[in-house]
Amino acid sequence: MSRSRTRTRPPLALALPALLAVAFLLLPLIGILSRTQWSELGTHLTSPGVVEALRLSLVVSLWALGFSLLLGVPLAWLLARVPFKGKAFVRSLVLLPMVLPPTVGGVALLLGFGRRGLLGPWLEGTFGITLPFHTSGAVVAATFVAMPFLVISLEGALGGLKQSYEETAASLGAPPVRVFFTVTLPMVAPGLIAGAALTWARALGEFGATITFAGNLPGTTQTLPLQVYLLLQDSPEAATSVSLLLLAIAMAVLIALRGRWTGTPVAARSAGAQQTPQETETAAVPAGLPADSADTATGPSASPALDLPTAAPYDGGHWPLHAEVTGFNELTLDADPGTTIAVVGENGAGKTTLLRALLGLTPRAHAELRLGDTDVTSLPPHERQVAWVPQDGALFPHLTALANTAYGLRARRVPRAEARREAQLWLDRLGVGHLAARKPAQLSGGQAQRVALARALAARPRLLLLDEPLAALDQTTRARVRHTLRTHLAGFGGVCLIVTHDPVEAVSLADRVLVLADGRTLQDAPPAEVSRHPRSPWVARMLGRNAWHGTASADGLVLAAGGRLVVADALPEGAEALAIIGPEAVSVHRDRPTGSPRNVWQGSVREITTVGSRLRVLVTSGEAPDLVAEVTPEAVAELGLVDGSKVWTSVKATEVTLVRL
Repeated sequence: MSRSRTRTRPPLALALPALLAVAFLLLPLIGILSRTQWSELGTHLTSPGVVEALRLSLVVSLWALGFSLLLGVPLAWLLARVPFKGKAFVRSLVLLPMVLPPTVGGVALLLGFGRRGLLGPWLEGTFGITLPFHTSGAVVAATFVAMPFLVISLEGALGGLKQSYEETAASLGAPPVRVFFTVTLPMVAPGLIAGAALTWARALGEFGATITFAGNLPGTTQTLPLQVYLLLQDSPEAATSVSLLLLAIAMAVLIALRGRWTGTPVAARSAGAQQTPQETETAAVPAGLPADSADTATGPSASPALDLPTAAPYDGGHWPLHAEVTGFNELTLDADPGTTIAVVGENGAGKTTLLRALLGLTPRAHAELRLGDTDVTSLPPHERQVAWVPQDGALFPHLTALANTAYGLRARRVPRAEARREAQLWLDRLGVGHLAARKPAQLSGGQAQRVALARALAARPRLLLLDEPLAALDQTTRARVRHTLRTHLAGFGGVCLIVTHDPVEAVSLADRVLVLADGRTLQDAPPAEVSRHPRSPWVARMLGRNAWHGTASADGLVLAAGGRLVVADALPEGAEALAIIGPEAVSVHRDRPTGSPRNVWQGSVREITTVGSRLRVLVTSGEAPDLVAEVTPEAVAELGLVDGSKVWTSVKATEVTLVRL
């Protein structure tokens, strides 16, 4: 049942001036339509002078559009992508022709390019080019006033395009020019088309700068707007008919653009698109079956990734890693070939900054990077052979899954057929081979992330950087892809860094866990060591443990948040330490417990959450920091625990592990 749309009545104080503005803009157009002699329209528009002026206008406007594209596209990219001193001044220069009176623009062109101007004598003496009173002068005048429309429109489109697409393309081996033509331009095509249309329409209607700089010579510089000016003196009816033609062209351009003045990058439009057929199909999966597990049951060619060959097509090289990172991140990183390092830490710890420093993509940190025997520090990102999967995957929305996966191979000049064959193998290994012909907008989040992972693996990197690569996958698909990824990393001759917040990923995929805090190394150890003795409260909580910071005293630990903790293993007095308490070691009681527990606190239940087949109870207390206990559903029911329940918690001294900091 559809709901009626709620309408808000606009206030009269705003509606009335708005209607007057519409009438003010509409009345001149009505004037043209009402005064047009429709019976004579064909005669007026086919007269020799009008036809010649129209031909010249088309020639001038198309040349102006060509020069605007040639000069304006690089300028828009420079303004949108490159920070430099004086950018505000350059942007002001771009906007100046839009606010400058056209006749003043013509005078400025005369003084710059005229026979007595700054550049005119040199152009005439060296190349024999005279711009004033020549068709080329009309082109220059039209380009001067129209090019800003292209620059502003395209700059807006580039500003709305996430740079992660271009950075990912560079990490796959594409040089900047290839990135620009294969990724940037296709994705900002709406903005480019809108800007080009506006530029052409503005050049077609240019009058003031043309007549001032190029004159009004029939067949040479007398464009259609200048023809209107002449006809007004001798034949007003014909002038009205020609004006109607220019009006129709302008309105046609505006209607065709439908308000897309600044353009819309492909990715932005895709984000707001309606549900794709694949998403609808996935949504219809029977209850109890994970949504993404339907991926391997869609289409006749679907097959689980694990049923396919898993031998990775690496070239047999071995590339140990040595990196010295300075700036926001201050650390030294060494790893042998085949090592997988999980990078963990709380938000703002510098995890993504570390990856971007290794890629050479951030001024916040600088990495002296050596891969094998090659120092790649001075190399640009596309020559480092460092592949990257950002958090959002950054699949190129205008390319299919197969073309996305083959992109890095093609950038490294692998023949098309071989690149597509190898890309298909990688898609098959990740369980999305049946989706090779689909574009990213037709993929679910989990499918897109697997394609992004296949693309990085297919690029034959020497260093692989994964920024939460499995975050978009459901638990069932995540386990399968994790197994497949682990199989391929086992044969990888380089080093892999995986940023993750998932303790299962850190333990199952990584040989080492690198814990960052404020851009520095807090702990770098095997997963088992980090699990037993985490040196960070955040990591302990990520692993599901309670972590309390404090200072050792004669009878235990004085907690930084207040209170005291009795422990079995003493540390030197005054030593900084982290007390680790497993949630399964915390007992919850309705009444004060008696017996052996040395640590007992009274508090209130603040939250109850489900973890597998057990429940976790968060208890807050005025006597100790927040404490998480893990109990069975039967115990929760027996104790009658709900949010706000008053309880007692206890922890035996022998259940507390101290980690010296």
